[in-house]
Amino acid sequence: MSAIALVLLDWHVIGNSLGKMLLAYVLTLPIGWEREQEAHSVGVRTFPIVAMASCAYVLLVSNGDSAAQSRVLQGLIAGIGFVGGGAILKEGGTVKGTAAAASIWGTGVLGASVAVGRYDIAVALSLLIFITLKVLWRVKQRIGQPSEKQQD
Repeated sequence: MSAIALVLLDWHVIGNSLGKMLLAYVLTLPIGWEREQEAHSVGVRTFPIVAMASCAYVLLVSNGDSAAQSRVLQGLIAGIGFVGGGAILKEGGTVKGTAAAASIWGTGVLGASVAVGRYDIAVALSLLIFITLKVLWRVKQRIGQPSEKQQD
């Protein structure tokens, strides 16, 4: 790229896009960190990458063409579902990884939300996914544990 082309770049647009991708990254770090701490198959690298990539895909078609935006969102839904499907493992009669798969799908929506400026949705998803993984895991463990009375 020549020096003249660099000067002609729209630095405001570039900064805005980088800022949005960085926000998607930051909002998914707690989710990835939680998964990493619990030694799950996907974690601190996967979630931010999914969110940033989703954000970038939506930013690519942010020119107002609603048909193009619709196609990109449809592709993201299917593509991220495929990535999430890779996190699901079947071991005998049990299935593991469905929460990871759903979380990956949710972080894709989070990234897309940031891209279109719906920060309220992105922040809410980040908090709700994190709380669901962190808090409801403990609830699930308590429900699944037989009480002393049931063991007798």
